[in-house]
Amino acid sequence: MSMVKPRVDTLLEHTDSHYAAVVVAAKRARQINAYYHSLSEGAYGEYTPPMVETDGGGNYLTIALEETAAGKIKSEYKS
Repeated sequence: MSMVKPRVDTLLEHTDSHYAAVVVAAKRARQINAYYHSLSEGAYGEYTPPMVETDGGGNYLTIALEETAAGKIKSEYKS
């Protein structure tokens, strides 16, 4: 069984709650997926590439979590 990296406490430094961390990471993982999909179709510049160097092995959720832990993604609740 593998450990979740980055650690949850690191993620919570940049988000308001566990729920916010999950929502932000899921949305960003979909954006990263769209980026790589658009590259295979020859489109450039439409989506933001990954903002961190990672050894995630192509796992888009891991890349999104590492971006959140690095403070590259900001999240705020809309009131």
